[in-house]
Amino acid sequence: MPILADVPQHDRLSLVAPDLACTICTATLELGDRVLRCPAGHSFDIARQGYASLVVGGRTPKTGDTQEMVAARAAFLEAEHYEPIADHVATTLPLARFLPDGSVDDDSAPLVVDIAGGTGYYLGRILDARPAWRGFGFDLSPLAARRAARAHGRAAAATADAWAPFPLRTASVDHLLSIFGPRNGPEMHRVLRPDGLLTVVTPQPGHLAELRDRLGMIGIAERKDARLDAQLDGFALRSRDTLEYAVELMPEEVRDEVRMGPSAHHLDDDVFEQAIADLPGYTTVTVAVTLSVFGPA
Repeated sequence: MPILADVPQHDRLSLVAPDLACTICTATLELGDRVLRCPAGHSFDIARQGYASLVVGGRTPKTGDTQEMVAARAAFLEAEHYEPIADHVATTLPLARFLPDGSVDDDSAPLVVDIAGGTGYYLGRILDARPAWRGFGFDLSPLAARRAARAHGRAAAATADAWAPFPLRTASVDHLLSIFGPRNGPEMHRVLRPDGLLTVVTPQPGHLAELRDRLGMIGIAERKDARLDAQLDGFALRSRDTLEYAVELMPEEVRDEVRMGPSAHHLDDDVFEQAIADLPGYTTVTVAVTLSVFGPA
């Protein structure tokens, strides 16, 4: 099995530059000194932390997660409570790209892309398990992209909008990840190779059930699997597994879990903090997710 070497943080966009596309005109981007530029003259700055700023149009980076949300996500995920999810997702990626005769393509470094990938936690864990792969994650929040740029030695990062055209060339991606994130079906289909795969992680109704009513979190819709399948027109379901386990969370970890997601936008801070103060030393919380793997139909 081939092994791809790590790259210094300031140069990690070089790993994926040939696969990137202008988010204005879709032309191929060329990597320069602290800039990505297309033949039409559209240019995108590269921050000193190594991530590219590829957000265009009406939505701005301010629309993304706040500093508090990003910090909460980083703290919670780094405690490895969701490591079993990352491990399971990693098994959906082959070890390398295979040729039609079944042999390993030693000359390729397959590309896995995490859509709205936040701080890069999942992408980093997956690349640890797949040494032949390159990674790219994009998120609307520059605060998340800054952390994602240092998540792994084979992962590049950018700010980009998951509901706009992806900053990727057509049929350039071997494996797409959508982990608790938005699902832009047409763009997912456009950028995925004909033999590529898409792994989607969605919460089950019982996910974090011990916290939802108690702390005013957003509920989870019923029949989520059926709704997911309907969203992904042009894809065919290849496999579907469930993963359920319990974690023991301290009050500060419960706070991070709630504040790292969309429920953070709907909390009454005083009521929430009092509820956190009333928690026992540890709370047993259910983690329950569905992992669905799709391929182009």
